[in-house]
This record gives sequence, structure tokens and C-alpha cells, in this order.
Amino acid sequence: MTNVDYAQFDKMSPFEIKDGLIKFAKATSAKSAQALLNAGRGNPNWIATAPREAFFLFGQFALTEARRAMDDPQAGLAGMPQPGGAAGRLTAWLSKHPDAPGAEFLGRAVDFSVKTFGFDADAFVYEMTDSIIGDNYPVPDRMLVHAEQVVHRYLMWAMCGDKPPPGEFKLYAVEGGTAAMCYIFKSMMANRILKKGDTIALGTPIFTPYMEIAELEDYAFKAVHVKAVQENRFQYPDEELKKLEDPAIKAFFVCNPGNPTSMAMDADTRKKLVDLIKNKRPDLILLTDDVYGTFVPGFRSLMADLPHNTIGVYSYSKYFGCTGWRLGVIALHENHLLDEMIAKLPEKDLAALDKRYGSITLTPRELKMIDRIVADSRDVALNHTAGLSLPQQVMMTFFSLSELMDAKKVYQKACMEICHHRVAALLEGLPLDVQPNPNFAYYYGTIDFEFWLRKYVGEEMVQWLKKNVHPLDLVYKLAEDHAVVLLNGGGFDAPNWSVRVSFANLADDTYDDIGRAVRAVARGYVESYRAQGGKVGGIKFGR
Repeated sequence: MTNVDYAQFDKMSPFEIKDGLIKFAKATSAKSAQALLNAGRGNPNWIATAPREAFFLFGQFALTEARRAMDDPQAGLAGMPQPGGAAGRLTAWLSKHPDAPGAEFLGRAVDFSVKTFGFDADAFVYEMTDSIIGDNYPVPDRMLVHAEQVVHRYLMWAMCGDKPPPGEFKLYAVEGGTAAMCYIFKSMMANRILKKGDTIALGTPIFTPYMEIAELEDYAFKAVHVKAVQENRFQYPDEELKKLEDPAIKAFFVCNPGNPTSMAMDADTRKKLVDLIKNKRPDLILLTDDVYGTFVPGFRSLMADLPHNTIGVYSYSKYFGCTGWRLGVIALHENHLLDEMIAKLPEKDLAALDKRYGSITLTPRELKMIDRIVADSRDVALNHTAGLSLPQQVMMTFFSLSELMDAKKVYQKACMEICHHRVAALLEGLPLDVQPNPNFAYYYGTIDFEFWLRKYVGEEMVQWLKKNVHPLDLVYKLAEDHAVVLLNGGGFDAPNWSVRVSFANLADDTYDDIGRAVRAVARGYVESYRAQGGKVGGIKFGR
């Protein structure tokens, strides 16, 4: 084993440590002919095909529409699509290409949208046609009119278990969940909702950037960690939720289902949080990042139970296999706490915000928070060119329609089956017997060496591990000895002696190998402990 000074990496993001692990794993793979297994990435290795087929075919139709207005083949010039009769022309065009991949989807999508949303067919088809060509700035800048309604309906299924709260959410289409996080933090500061040095709470373990952003000098937030623990099946215990009763805490940020735990809040935990907010902390802002919600049957987000307090963030990246498309949404309910908080700001602050937004509206105090986020994402001055690119909004719309039209949820079941099968393979390789949990998304898994050694060996072994083994030794041994790359759990504020496995990005038949590699590392620690006189008892590590 190469001698590594682990202390230098203690404060580094696991996503940056990963690059060093990959170098070790590549070297091991080259020397030993072992396959490099990088289960540190969250990018899925599947894609949704039907909406993509429709997108690329629809682009061909859109070009015929552009050429109707102007066509100079020699120069490679065409005009801009025109609205009148667009739906009829699409129907006629599809009749000439009935067997083209995506043709059936497009025909059904238009019919479904007209019947479900009451759209004017011409207006809907023209919006999509002009948008896929990308010849205009986004108007409205927040989100296209028809696209917003389709995505809203999709979110009510994906985030609210098809039982949405009263009223509507206003949506801002953004460049993935990453952009959503950046825009929200920036706008809450600009609007005096959060101030530098404020206290916030983080539901941990959590996606590392939430912790890192909070520590930046731009924000310098004091972070209180509300811990979900493995002993409680990664739910927040009562004593942890009680921390949120402190009025100094301005906001509570969560990933639900968790990253790296993949565990969604169960109904009991959600009820406790709802009761706490309604009875003790009606002023608490919630931000929930729910990208993995579609991997949990009947998932229900905090935006469904606490719409007045919650900023919802959703990304299409994982479910539809489209991280490169950069598709995400920020959702705020039409009656939102943030708008009330802005209205109650001191006159001095309101006057400053009047000046900030005065160039884009004559009534800045009536500007909703969702529209402030849009403006702030482009430093206000460039608000007129804000908004997600129009071809991206078309792709988002087609992704949403593909799920809405899938009444039997064939696609969702297939995605879930992929992840479930890989988890089963890992457990077989370890081997471990883990009871099913209906709140588990199966997208990631957290293997906690401390938890399992305490359970199967004893507390003395755990204390020996903590005294003699640096937590990063786990992931470095896996990389150098087995060409396996996993992320260190401590980087997510998960238990220090834990690792995160992604079940999304490798072939099914590799996960039993990963399980055996993890078992081999654990066995090595136990043997070292035994060699120093430690008592192990009857623990077995299989083959």
C-alpha cells in the first residue's frame, strides 16, 4: 500500500479526492488486469429513449416550418417558424413519416396535451417548434407558458404523489439542480432573507456542496447539522429535529431522498416536521433537493406537505439519464413565506430593493420571489435575456410528457428494477442480509464499517479502528488493492468510516465484485486487529 498522508485531504471534497482515487485504481487495473470499477459517479448508465426520439424527429419538422417562411438552400438560410396552422402541418408531416422513431410519441403528445391541459393545438405546437429552433430569447423568461403547465403536472406526480396541495407552484426552468442551488443562495442574500453570518440548518448526511457553499466567505453561514443516523434507518431522531425549534436558525436545507444515503423521509418524520413548522417555527424556510424522489414509490416531498415554507428543487438528470442536458426546476408556491418576509422588511431594505429591481418593473414591491430569482440569476440588468435555453425547455417538456403518458409507469418500474438488482448483487458479494425499506431509493448506498463492525465484532474493534485507521484508508485501499473507486462518507457528513456506492453507473454484474472488495478490506482490518490481540469471536467474512 502506497504511503499516503491522509490528513492533507481531511477538508477536501470527496468529489475532488475521487480524482486521486481514480489514478490509484487505474494503476492497479493496468498492473493486475482487474477492471476499474468507478462507483463514485452518480451519473446513470441508462437513458430515456422515447422522448429523445421525439425531440430529434421534431427538430426535422421544425426545420420544414422555418423553410416555409424563407428558404435559400444555396446560402443555407431559412426563416423563422410561423404560428398559424402549425398543428395541422405537424399532423400532415407525421403522416408522411409514420415509421420514423418518435413519430407515434409526437402524435400522442399533442393529443394528450390538448385533452389534459386544454391547450390550443396550434399555440402549443408553435411554441415547441419555435423553441426547438432556438431563434428567440425565452419569453416569458421564467419559463415557456405551455412548458410550465406540463412540467407542473409532472412535478405534482413526481414530488407530490399525485396528491398536490391546493394552489399552484410557479416554476423557473434552470440549468440543472446545480444552477438552482447557486441562484437560490444568491437571491436570498440579495433580498435580505439571509444575511452573511446567519445560522442555517443542514439535514446531514447531505450532498457535499451544500456544506461547502455555506462556508464560503460570500455567505459565512453558521451551520447546525440535523443528523439522520443509521441506527434510526437514516431518519431524523426527535432530538435532532428539536434543534430546528431554535429561532436563530433561519433555514433548513435537505436532500430528500438523501445523498449519500438514498433514504427518503418516512411519513412519521414528515409529520413531525410538519407539526414543528406549523406549531413552533412557521417562519422557518425549507429548501428541499428531491432529485432522487422518482426512485421511491409514492414519494412525497416537503413541497407537498409544507408548500408555504418550501423552496423545491428538482433535476431531471438522474431519472431520465440526462445530466448533460442540464435540466432542472425551482418551484415556489404562489402563496409563499419568502414573499411575506420581503414585504415585512424594514423600509430601508425595501427602498434598496426598489432600486435593485426598478429597471425591470414599475412596481418592484409586487415582484414575486420566483421572479426575483430569475432576475438575480442574470444580475438583474440582463433579466431580458434570462431563462433556460428554449431547446432545453422542449426536451424538459418531452421528458415530462413521456412520464405523464405512461399510465402503467413502465419506465419508472424499469429504472427501479435496475437499481434494485444492483443492490442485491452488492449485498450478495459482501455478503449481508438487509431488510427492504420502502423509503430507500436504491440509487446510492452507504456502507458504514463502524456500524457493522460494532454489530458483528464489538465495541473494542470499533475503538481499535478509530485509533489505528484513518477514515480515508478505506477508499484508498479499495482503489489501490482492488481498482474500486467509492466516495468517502465523511465528506458528506455521513459516518467517518463509511463509503458511498453508486448503483447507477456500472454494469449489473460488477456490483458483486464491489461487495467482495469491500468485504476484503473489512477482513483485512479485522485480521490486523486480531494480530494485535483483539478478540473477534465467530465473525465470518465468507469466501
